[in-house]
Amino acid sequence: MSTPPRPPCLQAAMDRPSLPCWPSSQEFEKRVLFQGSAETLHFEGSATDSKTFQKPRTLESSSSHLSSWPAYTPSSTVLIKGQPCTQPDWRRSIKRQPNFPTSKPRYLEMLEAHLRTELQSLDLTKGRIQELRLQPYREVFEFFMDEFKTYKPLLASIKKEYETTIAHLRDKIYSLESVNAYLATASDKCTEKILAFQRQEKVEIVQLKKERIHLLQLIDQTKEEKSSLEIQVSKLQKAVAEENLRYLNERDARKLLLLDLSEMYRLKEETKLSKIQDEKGEDSVMLTLALKTARQDLTKAQVELNTMKANFGDVVPRRDFESQEKKYNELAEKMMALQEDFKDLQEEYNTVLEVHRQVAEERDQFYNELINVQRNCTPRPEWDKCAEVIAGGPERWTTLSAGKTSDQLVDVLLEDLGAMLLREKDTFTGLGKGDKIPIFLRYDGLVRNKKLTKKEVVSILREIWREKIFVDQQKGKRSSLPEFFLNYFQRKFGDTIAFDWTYSTFEIMKLYRSNEAMSVFFNILTGNLDEVTYHSHLQQLNTLLKELTNVDVGSTGKLTSEQFIIAVKAAFPYKTEEQIQELVDAAGYKPETPEEFILYKLLFLEDEEGTPEPLVLKMKDQHIHEKQGYLHAMQAELGSREVRPDDLRAAFCIVDPGLPDQTLESYITHVFQASKEQLDSAFSLPAETVMQKLASLDLRRQGAPPGEAKGTPLMVEQSSSVF
Repeated sequence: MSTPPRPPCLQAAMDRPSLPCWPSSQEFEKRVLFQGSAETLHFEGSATDSKTFQKPRTLESSSSHLSSWPAYTPSSTVLIKGQPCTQPDWRRSIKRQPNFPTSKPRYLEMLEAHLRTELQSLDLTKGRIQELRLQPYREVFEFFMDEFKTYKPLLASIKKEYETTIAHLRDKIYSLESVNAYLATASDKCTEKILAFQRQEKVEIVQLKKERIHLLQLIDQTKEEKSSLEIQVSKLQKAVAEENLRYLNERDARKLLLLDLSEMYRLKEETKLSKIQDEKGEDSVMLTLALKTARQDLTKAQVELNTMKANFGDVVPRRDFESQEKKYNELAEKMMALQEDFKDLQEEYNTVLEVHRQVAEERDQFYNELINVQRNCTPRPEWDKCAEVIAGGPERWTTLSAGKTSDQLVDVLLEDLGAMLLREKDTFTGLGKGDKIPIFLRYDGLVRNKKLTKKEVVSILREIWREKIFVDQQKGKRSSLPEFFLNYFQRKFGDTIAFDWTYSTFEIMKLYRSNEAMSVFFNILTGNLDEVTYHSHLQQLNTLLKELTNVDVGSTGKLTSEQFIIAVKAAFPYKTEEQIQELVDAAGYKPETPEEFILYKLLFLEDEEGTPEPLVLKMKDQHIHEKQGYLHAMQAELGSREVRPDDLRAAFCIVDPGLPDQTLESYITHVFQASKEQLDSAFSLPAETVMQKLASLDLRRQGAPPGEAKGTPLMVEQSSSVF
């Protein structure tokens, strides 16, 4: 490989043996690779941890008389002596002498010797061995940079990058060491738990072995008793056979004796009869004539009987005739009534037919309007296309869309898309600290998104309900759910991180409004629903479970449909037969298999995402319908005028006569937001506002509806028991 062109004066200077020769490009590449390999082999040292080394004296002035470039490479040459920049052009054009290999430069040998000396002087028995080994290499590299001024900036930048990388890797190693320590601690704890489990299992195994030995002894004892009983049974069978044979012999002897007695009695009677005939002296000829006459009379009677049957065989008795005549008169009267009813029905039929004709005309008109609307409106979407886009593919979409309407499918899509967008957000913007902002959202700045799942949020809500009910029972009064919601996260995670959890949980609940657990908690948290609703629902489930348990006398955990209906009627005396049948169907009872039992304890469970069983959902649906009927009745009583406390009290007394006075006053104070002493005739609210506030209450009928028998109230409103 040819060398790059050199300046004339520099060419002449390079001919002197005391100066370093100009390196070729190949030599330069080898040199850089050599130094780079020396540096990359040991890059774990630290500039801060290294000690300051003094430059050896033998290296300080070596640049003036030593060659700093390897002269033994094939491309290096030794130039002829001469004055720099004084050789004529014809001398410079003379061919160069052939290359001869030379020994390694003295400066390189001194550097290597210095490196070996420093490495041998290191104490490698202590920690941080690699950092100590790196310091001599760093020192040699600095000497090398000082000697080659031309490449010093490039080498310095290379060195800086390596030092930065070493510092970064060292920080990462320190962080990983803390993680390793934590993992070691966790491993020790797990090992201790495993050993504890093993010890416990050993104790249980010993107990089971003892129980097995005891059971084997009982089995042996039972086998011995069985063998003794079998011997006794065989003896008794033999005795019974003997007794049976003896009884058979006695029965046969008794029959023979009875035959003998009856024969003796017959002989005795014949003897008596013969004696009587001998005493009367009757003639046998007279007896024969009497017998012949009797036979003739019998023949005559038989002929007369046949004649009577032939003449009067079809004649009906008068008694039957009168009964049939009476039935005929009754049927005739019924027929006349039915004819009149038929005339009325025929008139009604004609009227209905006319109405049907009008309805058919309206139907055709509406159908034509529907056709026009369908032409102008957007067609029904093909929901199956969503299976290709939604996460989980067709299988998950089939599960999500089963039995849902278009409106519900839109909610499913919005929840899924909202969940994807929510997972992509890393932070939320605080809503501020205004009075109108809920207390658990009063924060300025950015809060982190915890990216919670449905299962995690449902688990958190369950834990919040448990702690709140426990705290309220200890204090004897019900606390505010928004304040408790914030205090829960502050106690668990601190004041600063608490808002990260409140915002993340609130956004998840606001997104999954179709989830039963999240929807109830969200409505209570935002003030759209009274907290009494949640406790009343739990009390309702507790009442039903208690009645089912009372009916289950044997504690088998299963009931027949009749037993289930009895328990439901005892728990909810004001439910109709149709509502009770709906609960039976929701419990999973099938009329085509009447032998099937209802496992009632499994009807009160929830899955990890808070979805209850069909029975609980049906009870909530029935409560919603009952509440809507209650509100409609109240709306009809109140009308659209301004409502005063007395008007609201009178409406409650008409709609629900069995409502307790305490519950009635609590309803009124909640609607007017005033105490009982502050209420007077001056208080009034629009009927629409009153209905909105009544909708947020847990309205349940406390007595039988008007016109029905009174009974025990369905449940007590103020309840904090937990199912």
